[in-house]
Amino acid sequence: MSEPTPSPATSFGSVADAYDRARPSYPDDAVAWLTGGGRAHVVELGAGTGKLTEVLHRGGHHVLATEPLLPMLARLGQRVAVPHAAAAAEAIPVRSRSVDVVACGQSFHWFDAERALPEIARVLRPGGVIGLVWNTYDTSIPWVRRLKRLLSPASDRDGELPTPALLESPYFGFVEEKRFRFWQSHTARSLEELARSVSHVATMSASARERTLAEVASLYDGYGRGHDGMQLPWVTRCFRAVVRHQDLPPEPSHAPVDHDAAPPGLEDQDAARPADRRPPEDPGMQLIDFR
Repeated sequence: MSEPTPSPATSFGSVADAYDRARPSYPDDAVAWLTGGGRAHVVELGAGTGKLTEVLHRGGHHVLATEPLLPMLARLGQRVAVPHAAAAAEAIPVRSRSVDVVACGQSFHWFDAERALPEIARVLRPGGVIGLVWNTYDTSIPWVRRLKRLLSPASDRDGELPTPALLESPYFGFVEEKRFRFWQSHTARSLEELARSVSHVATMSASARERTLAEVASLYDGYGRGHDGMQLPWVTRCFRAVVRHQDLPPEPSHAPVDHDAAPPGLEDQDAARPADRRPPEDPGMQLIDFR
């Protein structure tokens, strides 16, 4: 009898501990760019174990973190003391036009974008920003390309981000992109845990997973530096766009209608609430618009 395997989207619940220990965080300067500067009311979607949540909180933002998988949400609650809720991106449990930024770290590609994007636009205030961020393998380095082929052979996310759904959405304007680079230190054990946290590996049969982990261990033996470990390079790709409300569909039944109140969980947080949070101009950014 074949072994049951979780779907890619739900597989993270079974590897929450490995995900929390081995996945990289996000550079502070990348998150500052993503949110457009200044303190903000932020709703985070697909927050996982709180990697991005922690950086947002450290940056002075007032965050409501949402995550549909309970094991991941439990780890988030242990990591950072912010309001959090079990919720999906397609049904955001906050009032319309009540937040400055909706942030998605390593998660937007799992959403049903046709349903999630109108929801994201609904909860953003005028001038509010959607911010998407992914840590991607720096495949300019040959051994990192080899690691990526082992862990994500069907993914060419370097060429896919952001998804066409955001670029083509009537609810958002030009999409800006900026990249940041950093290095993450790994031991043999933490590199194995990184591999276990990847959905492609988590959904393998036990025998296939052990073969892949053996290849990852062999790669570490070839490119690690003993007690100094391995320095794994990452490219953080950030995308942001300002909401356009004129094409929004009617108010959904699950949404509270008090546009002037803060989102649930954020009412007592003393943040500035600017009328327009358009990101400042940045000469280093790219503007993307395929319409």
